[in-house]
Amino acid sequence: MSRKTALIACADLSGFCYGEQHPFKVQRYRLAHDLMAAYGLLDLPGMSEVRPRPVDEKELLGAHSAEYLDRLREFSEAQEPRADFRYGLGDVENPIFPGVYDWACLGVSGTLEAARLVTEEGFAAAFNLLGGYHHAQKGRASGFSYLNDAVVAINYLRERGKRVVYLDLDAHHGDGVQNAFYDCDRVLTISLHESGVYFFPGTGFENETGEGRGKGYSVNLPLLAHTDDALFMKAFDEVAFPLIAAFDPDVMVTQLGADTFRTDPLTRLEVTTHAYSYIMRKLRALEIPWVGVGGGGYDQMNVARAWTIAWGVMNDREVSPRLPTSFVKLIAQLGYPHRMLLDAMHWAQDDDRNRALDAVEKSIAYVRKHVFPVLIGDYGKRHLT
Repeated sequence: MSRKTALIACADLSGFCYGEQHPFKVQRYRLAHDLMAAYGLLDLPGMSEVRPRPVDEKELLGAHSAEYLDRLREFSEAQEPRADFRYGLGDVENPIFPGVYDWACLGVSGTLEAARLVTEEGFAAAFNLLGGYHHAQKGRASGFSYLNDAVVAINYLRERGKRVVYLDLDAHHGDGVQNAFYDCDRVLTISLHESGVYFFPGTGFENETGEGRGKGYSVNLPLLAHTDDALFMKAFDEVAFPLIAAFDPDVMVTQLGADTFRTDPLTRLEVTTHAYSYIMRKLRALEIPWVGVGGGGYDQMNVARAWTIAWGVMNDREVSPRLPTSFVKLIAQLGYPHRMLLDAMHWAQDDDRNRALDAVEKSIAYVRKHVFPVLIGDYGKRHLT
């Protein structure tokens, strides 16, 4: 019997736009969906495309303040430009556009539906491309994120007694999700990201390990520029993977941002589809009910390629590195260059890579010293051998 998997269907997104000069392009969702279709990944046995129900305010209030939601709705309906920097609204980063509240709710409703499907409907995996807004805080927008879909969905899972791992592979630290569960021992947050020493949002250092009951349940691996596939996989294999196994969650929520790729215009990591697909396969092997959400990615072809790989792995399908002819013709019409799905390996200058290696090893050593003992004590040494 085939695994049951769900791809959360995107609504019509044509009316939403962050602005012509903004790096976040809504078109990337259509492009990812088109690539999945070109590979034949949208008519697989056991898979469904599911339209989520609308999210209600009670569900949002578990993650956001009433004052912030009121202001976001007000601005969303306004006919003239509005801004309120107390709430992070209306600046270059988080522009106000018609229907911005509805836009933000689409991401939340999809991730909430994905969580429901894996807990109540027996789905092995559910993927919401239109999710991953991990910077949104309780009372303000941040980092292109207006509502935090992962926090809403994890709250839903916690209410049903589930223990959750949240793994964030975006190039930016998952600060909004970490903040929401910083004192909680029922949610383990793990984030691999470019270092906050010089990079937005300026958080996610090794010593951010939680507080109170949550001490040891926040894990951060800050990475320096020029971190490549080998170093990214090293961080995952030596910290993230064994901690997920040790925590033994009921549900795994993964933010699958594609802005770690070396051709992303906003970041300086050098990950390729090689490391990305390797990590997806390792996560699949854990056999944990899996909620996948989108995230960052400002080269639209990278986003399409990465999320197609993830969806293929969720369905036990290997995706050829050669793009389908139909998709090559489509992207040619859109002005995109033809790229194979697998990037060539790229190595930085020795000094740069050595600094990146030193940083990875430092982060790993810190987490093993300060976090691993918490999980070993709670869940048994057998997981970390």
